[in-house]
Amino acid sequence: MSSQRVFITGTDTGVGKTLISAWLCTHWASHYWKPIQSGLDDTTDSQWVHTLSGVHTWPERHRLAAPLSPHQSAAREGVDIQLSDFEYPAGDRLLIEGAGGCVVPLNWQHTMLDLMAHLQAPVLLVARSTLGTINHTCLSLQALRARGIPVLGVVLSGPANPENLRSIEHFGQTRVLGQLPWLDTVSREALLAHPLPQPLLQALNA
Repeated sequence: MSSQRVFITGTDTGVGKTLISAWLCTHWASHYWKPIQSGLDDTTDSQWVHTLSGVHTWPERHRLAAPLSPHQSAAREGVDIQLSDFEYPAGDRLLIEGAGGCVVPLNWQHTMLDLMAHLQAPVLLVARSTLGTINHTCLSLQALRARGIPVLGVVLSGPANPENLRSIEHFGQTRVLGQLPWLDTVSREALLAHPLPQPLLQALNA
């Protein structure tokens, strides 16, 4: 299975998916694509990843103004999101970032899981390292496996917590491939100071 296209999802909104995406892009030198941007009030995820990593970012297929679940934001604008809307941009090495978690609705029939299945890319699951992560991570892994979506492993965001890491690997029957601690200053230099662990690089290049 080639992992030259990798889908980044998270256990929840705000777990650090975009920062982890920028970290991966910085060291893996991939292009970046956010198929759906929901919320345009501040800097978009694509703009932020480009600023931090310098990699090429492909335009979003849907840019929705309200910072809501895509199906709610799209409804406000009279937009009907369909899986057929999404085709890969050019290029072989691509990191795709989803919106929110695995079961975030795109419309009243499809969720982010359906988009992952449609794009047929293996998944990296981003999770917090802190309290509550074991339950959220294991539930997300169950949802991914129930759909038959290949999971490369988990990447943790936050302070080191060996007990949570061990519990996720045991109960989630997965590997934690890497961890990015909370950064005092979020910058390209800070990301460069944290090289990707070998297990994570190997999974990306498999």
